[in-house]
Amino acid sequence: MFRRRSQEEVELNLASMLDMAFQLLFFFILTFKPPPAEGQIGLRMPPAQPCCPTKGTNPPGETSGDPTTVQPLTTLAIQVVSRDGGIDAIQVGVPGRMAPVPAINQLNDELIRYFKGSADAFEQVVISASPELAWSELMRVVESCANQRFSDGTKLGKLSFVALPSSQMP
Repeated sequence: MFRRRSQEEVELNLASMLDMAFQLLFFFILTFKPPPAEGQIGLRMPPAQPCCPTKGTNPPGETSGDPTTVQPLTTLAIQVVSRDGGIDAIQVGVPGRMAPVPAINQLNDELIRYFKGSADAFEQVVISASPELAWSELMRVVESCANQRFSDGTKLGKLSFVALPSSQMP
């Protein structure tokens, strides 16, 4: 009643399986689109402190009896203009009196001049950067600021970021 199965073994064609595996691998390699190395990072930064002096007797940065009144900080402004991700122009100075810096390599020397040779004691640095500026280029500017020391040896305590409005770009 029972039939005896034949002793034949099923043979798989491994060549066609390998061929299919390589075709799939090739397809996924060709259709893979990696994300860009830099993307938009949406940060909500607090606004910079006002740079114009106001009437009051409190030291800069401290509040008076009124909780809404804050004395302005002495600010050094850095504007970084970019159109394609690289740095096109840099300006350094106090708001209203900005001086151009020829290259990012000379920014450190210019900041040393402001921090050590100036009678003003800058309490904060505000970096205004174009939205198109590459993150790596912005970090070069931040690194130049972070390495600065005041004439008494203390490090810069406040660094703020502001998006440069399109009306201020040359």
